[in-house]
Amino acid sequence: MKLGDWISLLCVIAAGYILWQIKPLLLLSFAAVVIALALNSLTRKVQAFKIPRRFAIPTAIFLFTIVATLFVLVIIPPFVQQFTKLLELLVSFSTRLPGLIAELQSNLPERIRLPEIDEFLAWLTAPDSAVLDVFRNFFSFFNASFQLLINSSIQILIQTLFVAVLAVMMLSNPNAYLNSVLLLFPSFYRDRAREIFEECEVALENWLGGIIISSIFIFGFSFIGLVALGIEFAFAHALLAGILNFIPNIGPTLSMIFPVVVALLSEDPWKAVAVIGLYIVLQQLESYAVTPTVMAHQVSLLPAFTLIAQIFFATVFGFLGLLLALPLTVVTKTWIQELLIKDVLNNWKLSPQRRLRPISGANTNTYANQEDAETDLEKRSPATISFIDYNTVDHDTKLAAPDSTSNPSPNPSEV
Repeated sequence: MKLGDWISLLCVIAAGYILWQIKPLLLLSFAAVVIALALNSLTRKVQAFKIPRRFAIPTAIFLFTIVATLFVLVIIPPFVQQFTKLLELLVSFSTRLPGLIAELQSNLPERIRLPEIDEFLAWLTAPDSAVLDVFRNFFSFFNASFQLLINSSIQILIQTLFVAVLAVMMLSNPNAYLNSVLLLFPSFYRDRAREIFEECEVALENWLGGIIISSIFIFGFSFIGLVALGIEFAFAHALLAGILNFIPNIGPTLSMIFPVVVALLSEDPWKAVAVIGLYIVLQQLESYAVTPTVMAHQVSLLPAFTLIAQIFFATVFGFLGLLLALPLTVVTKTWIQELLIKDVLNNWKLSPQRRLRPISGANTNTYANQEDAETDLEKRSPATISFIDYNTVDHDTKLAAPDSTSNPSPNPSEV
């Protein structure tokens, strides 16, 4: 490698190290981009009424603020009230648990002995407990977020304000920010990069609109189903299910825990099975009926790849990475599909310095150009041809036109 190549490599390594150090800032910036895209979509709908953009932007922000305020004032208080009562119910159940275990033990044969609470807790929290290791590893990415929530509320507020202000700035003049980012690309690829960014915008808008409709569906039908089953705190359970629907795979499973526990603590424990069945049916309807309908133009994501992406982004970025895993996956998939697959792999052709020569068959010829070789290739089975290097063929023979009289074909054994 030349000196310039080494300098370029060092610059790339230094840039990667700097980006890794500021990854929280990059993730907050991406969250601002997602919010800006949502506001920009709302702005376009306002502009459809022939309102200039300079007036449509504040109108869209005002409408968004009203919706968010109504959500906080109307929906959050009953949710907090019911969720608090749910926690009190769980605490009261924990105090009655030893008595329930003792009553159950009295009804069992003598040879069957249930563990005491102290023994169970000691086994569960032992340093070599496999169960504790599993839970510690699975929920490790939540620790930083919970500690941040408890110890640094001011920091959360500052980050929220930063995201909001950054989103409004991007919304005010999106083309200027896009043009600044495009300067990082080579000049010959900037137009193509602009097209990919536009496709990412469309994919994110489709995802955002679809996930909102899907979450409303989950909230509404969960509330109706839980009320029909007579489960307490149905509103809190349904709202939690709708919010956690933004986190595929993991969210629906977490949202099912609280209503199942409440059903087990009720006078009819069999309702827990009904609650599980209700949530499974709703998720199947959402996955195979609602999502394909409202996200018909969204970039398709395979469930296994989505789960892998969630684990990856949660490990790298923490809890916020888990929340933004799906939009990050949408953007990543769009860039891989457009840049790597369409622009690189699909256009990867055989070098002009490589030539084709058939090694078997009745007519074994060298070719004057690649077109002649490809024409003959179409007439032959792939098993009858092989690649030979340009430099392995005599230069004069390679460039000469095939002539069966003056330049007979070589013997295949000699080749």
